[in-house]
Amino acid sequence: MMLSSYPLWWLALPVLLLPVWWHRQKRQRLKAEMLATARFLPSAPPEQLRVWQWRDKALLLVRCLMLVALIAWLAATIFPWRGDTVLIDAGVDKAWAEKEIAAAGFGAAARAELPSNALQWLRANERDWRSDAKLLIVARADQIAMPARLPQYNHQLQLRTQPVAAPRASGIATPVERRVALAATDARASAWRSLFAAFSSAGEGATRYVVAAEPDAKTPLIVWDTPNATPPADWHAPHWWIATPAAFPELAKASTLTINGITLKYTDSPRGRLWTSDAFPPRDADTARVLYEAWQSLAVAPAPAYPTPSQTFAAARNALPAIVSAKPASWLALALLALFIIERILTHARRN
Repeated sequence: MMLSSYPLWWLALPVLLLPVWWHRQKRQRLKAEMLATARFLPSAPPEQLRVWQWRDKALLLVRCLMLVALIAWLAATIFPWRGDTVLIDAGVDKAWAEKEIAAAGFGAAARAELPSNALQWLRANERDWRSDAKLLIVARADQIAMPARLPQYNHQLQLRTQPVAAPRASGIATPVERRVALAATDARASAWRSLFAAFSSAGEGATRYVVAAEPDAKTPLIVWDTPNATPPADWHAPHWWIATPAAFPELAKASTLTINGITLKYTDSPRGRLWTSDAFPPRDADTARVLYEAWQSLAVAPAPAYPTPSQTFAAARNALPAIVSAKPASWLALALLALFIIERILTHARRN
């Protein structure tokens, strides 16, 4: 499989119009017959008339194929062109960054903005740097996540990270606010509000649930407890709690999950993941507590990203190449040479 290392070369395909244009025109000299009175007229060069027609179709095809092969060879061939480079985080302290760049000896090196997932990006694009090039990354510590394995590069890489100042402990943790859209009858709305008030008190107040009448873009949960009604089409949320499943035909094929004695049914839909249970809404404090514990067990918290400390990655010439599926473009070069020879032969034959 051929891989285009530099796919922008394919934008040169309109060059194929040049041989097409050249072969479409033919200059034909008009026949001129001398008259007896021509000696009394001023001399004039013979005129030429351009006639559009196809000429030498085989030669045209070979020339077009030769241009396509040339573009493909350029797109598949790797040309290292970058030298020493500094990748700078846009949010890093400028004075600190300049000090680190000067200390590392990269004062005259080219500079570029640090991309997201810098270590992975550098591994995928390392082919752009010359073999003698060195790299320096200057960034805030929380912008470079520590990789699970020590990365290996074909170039020496220095990583200078600016420590992030830890926030002052005030003794009172700021609770995380979660919006809940509640659509319920007046008789059951109070039970739902009491449930989420209890949820806010649980977990040492780490999460505060705010009940609203309609969802917004940041609403993670919608509670639907309105019988004989269909939710608006523009309501979407990652999760739905449904106490009246008749309005949701998707729940007919829902999967069943039992946690802490509570049976939950769920299915995915374009609106979000739909949940229903006979325990919606809880009718006593024990059921509310069990429902809270079950819901917390389903909410998987993401693992924290540990910042990478300042360090130097030595060049490992035996590191695997960034593009493992790319094959050399030597066969394209041979095809280009063969097409060039054929083109010269056809051109010479046409002249003779």
